[in-house]
Amino acid sequence: MKKTIAICGAFLLAAAIAAVPFKAQGKQEKQEDSSKDNQPRHTGLDEGAAKPLPNQHEHPGFMQEDMHHAVAKGVTLDAKVDAAAHTVTLSVGPMNLPAHTSHMKMPQPPDLVWEVPMDGWLLAYHPKLVDVRGNAVPGTVLHHVAFWNENRADFLCPNKEEHIFGAGSEMTDWTEVPGYGYRVMKGNKIRIETMMYNPTATSYDKAYLEVVIPFQETSEDASAATPRRNVYPAWMDVTSCGKSGYDLPTGKSEKTGTVTLKYDGVLLGVGGHLHDYGKQIVLQDVTRQETVATLDAKADAQGHLQSVPVKLFVQQGGYKFAANDVLRISATYDNPTGKLLRDGAMGIAVGYFVAADDAKMAALWRKGKPTHGMAGMSHDQ
Repeated sequence: MKKTIAICGAFLLAAAIAAVPFKAQGKQEKQEDSSKDNQPRHTGLDEGAAKPLPNQHEHPGFMQEDMHHAVAKGVTLDAKVDAAAHTVTLSVGPMNLPAHTSHMKMPQPPDLVWEVPMDGWLLAYHPKLVDVRGNAVPGTVLHHVAFWNENRADFLCPNKEEHIFGAGSEMTDWTEVPGYGYRVMKGNKIRIETMMYNPTATSYDKAYLEVVIPFQETSEDASAATPRRNVYPAWMDVTSCGKSGYDLPTGKSEKTGTVTLKYDGVLLGVGGHLHDYGKQIVLQDVTRQETVATLDAKADAQGHLQSVPVKLFVQQGGYKFAANDVLRISATYDNPTGKLLRDGAMGIAVGYFVAADDAKMAALWRKGKPTHGMAGMSHDQ
């Protein structure tokens, strides 16, 4: 099965929000919006930036658990900072991708860790795939990439690390949201989990995944750029706070889970994450008995997922949530293959959350050695 992953929450959400002014307060309404190589120079910010995990055969991220793969040899993480352009480019590779190779048979990169070299905000994420000569490689061969902040817990599921960025075969661009950013501190460790496959008839040798990240540093200079409001990626999962993948039965099916909010705040918008044969994601506030969003997926004639729409709440000042609100997430699928697809489904509503009192979010920072709250993925050495 072609396993296209559409991670369409903060990604398309950011692009849509960028064109809409944010109001501090506003009436809560529900209106659908389905809109969807310069060489950087090195600076002192590069020093010690990219580090492999000491134990590279375990991948504890939510997308890869309970799977076993060979480790791709020689794959490293390179970090280049362009201080003038205020960007960092992270490059994972080289990776050899033989044609007609599933993600289960493809040797997978080890988890790699980027050590953040500055205090400030990460503003956007621009992924692309290239070969060693800089030529474009189709996004089809990216099963997924996920960035995890090992130094901060997820605000909905504190047993997990904070999932700050994700992309799949659609290679969706996460555009900057004016006035907002993801807060980081120097020394934060961002774990990069990558899975490749190649369903095409063309082999790709020495491919690299590059992610360009614009950033803004903090400054004590009063004339410097205005500090940004902090956003918190909200991954609201049908498996609640467990591992996200689940077995997909034949025919029509629905899976539902809940998460409980611990903070007052607003959701700027919401999109969705599904796999092939996914039909719909619904997000509800059970406490208020309100449907926050109903997102109908688009697929091709074979059921391969193409997109999930985005619903915005920016013009109303965001969709208001209160601490202790219970959110219900439902995902529906229609699997026509006639067989159970192991770990063939996920259902996640994804968006950006802005806390009413950001000071309360400080409790999410982890000082000790990070622990991964879910079963890991083994890579056979």
